Amino acid sequence: MKTKIEKILIENIRLPHVPGGNQDEAAIAEASRQIKKQLGIRPRALHINKKSIDARRKPQISFVYSVYAELEADAKILRTLENAGIKRYTDAVPEIPCGTEEMPERPVIIGFGPAGMFCGLLLAKAGLRPLILERGSDVEKRMQKVEHFNRTGCLDVNSNIQFGAGGAGTFSDGKLTTRIHDPMIVSVLQMLLELGAPEDILWRAKPHIGTDVLVQVVANADKMIRSLGGEIRYDCHVTHIADHYVVAEGEKIPFGVLIPATGHSARDLYADLMASGYTMEAKPFSVGVRIEHLQSWLNEAMFGSLAGDPTLGAAEYQLSHRSGDRGCYTFCMCPGGEVVAAASEEGGVVTNGMSRHARDGKNANAAVCVSVHPGDYGNTPDKAINFQRTLEKKAFEAGGRQYYAPMQTVGDFMDGRTGTFSKEIQPTYRGGLVTPADFHTLLPAFVTSMLKEGLNRFDRQIRGFAAPNVPMTGIETRTSAPVRILRTENLTAPGHDTVYPCGEGAGYAGGIVSAAVDGLRVAGQILKRYRHP
Repeated sequence: MKTKIEKILIENIRLPHVPGGNQDEAAIAEASRQIKKQLGIRPRALHINKKSIDARRKPQISFVYSVYAELEADAKILRTLENAGIKRYTDAVPEIPCGTEEMPERPVIIGFGPAGMFCGLLLAKAGLRPLILERGSDVEKRMQKVEHFNRTGCLDVNSNIQFGAGGAGTFSDGKLTTRIHDPMIVSVLQMLLELGAPEDILWRAKPHIGTDVLVQVVANADKMIRSLGGEIRYDCHVTHIADHYVVAEGEKIPFGVLIPATGHSARDLYADLMASGYTMEAKPFSVGVRIEHLQSWLNEAMFGSLAGDPTLGAAEYQLSHRSGDRGCYTFCMCPGGEVVAAASEEGGVVTNGMSRHARDGKNANAAVCVSVHPGDYGNTPDKAINFQRTLEKKAFEAGGRQYYAPMQTVGDFMDGRTGTFSKEIQPTYRGGLVTPADFHTLLPAFVTSMLKEGLNRFDRQIRGFAAPNVPMTGIETRTSAPVRILRTENLTAPGHDTVYPCGEGAGYAGGIVSAAVDGLRVAGQILKRYRHP
């Protein structure tokens, strides 16, 4: 009877935490035992597919694994697999056929964030030599400009936390979690690994890279695209998009196809597209504040007496609360990280969060955000942008017009007071450049009332989360794009057959992985349409 190599997935292997033990080896052994018991054969090889921590019943903390196995399977074993409900594992990505149209000029990508980067990588590997125009600086120069802003308050509006090599995700925790289910996620992770990301991103349930490693990953992506014949121009701000060319730094640059992958903060290009008749719509987003806790406290709250065990790492959380049609949730949680100054326009204060790979900073932080519906601001793209901008300007005024962040402790926020500073938890925004303020005057009433509800609910889930001395800084406005650039089933903009809106800024992603996947999806559509070497 003929056999072939199959991959199967053994899920929900739950093992108790054993201090000093090797749970990975134990998970492999348990998967092998289950396969032997159900199929009567030994697998050729076993690999960790996913690993997560379940700390809901502390001190009985457990690890939950899924393991994939390679085995020789004949027709009888395949039937047994099917009858037992054992999943067959695949990491294959469909091949992209070569198109027939001739591209008159090379493809041009606007933006070198995850969407533009992965789109550029795939087009470059196919031999189409893309030109990438990035308004911000390269990694090294960008880091210098961010540090200069933190020290002096002098903002470069084109190169900052939002703009530059790697996009906004470069200064983040580098989270690779996503709610989408797409076979191209595997390709994204494998490409990141090829670019220097740590190997554990392939199997951790909540993988992350960290800012310090991400900067090298981005630099390696730059080198790879150039080595394949592509070109990247930094400090090259696109100011206008026409039918067959863009204007950047005063130069008309022709394109065969255009991929606007600008990220969610390119408000000037949104305005240009609206003026040029592109079909756009307002979409939901969220606004809120950044909350900070001591990481040591969070480790104890989540892991109890096992806090500090290196096999558990830094504790993290993801919390949500819903009331009617509105939600309050934590977003972009950064264990052992810091709150960063993420402004990209003069006269506005914006917060975000980041961590390094080791997650060894003193504080943990996360955005606590409230959903904003299009009806809350007038349901048009320009009003969506103005809603965000108005909040940022209020925060700038509250911060003394020096890019200090407004800060309020949870206790003051709940009781309608201002002026209290936490002695135990020092805000990390720009090294502590915060000023007391009242978020009730800076955020709409529907946001603050829902924020109170959420904080109370989260405190019941993690006791002490909303303790009176916990500081909050703001404003958090750039959780996602406020608009969507519509596109057809071929991923082109309606009425613009060679323009492919892409990524988070176009309204089709919400993080590093989903933006990268959308970049690959757009590149795939282009490769199916056009001839390539």
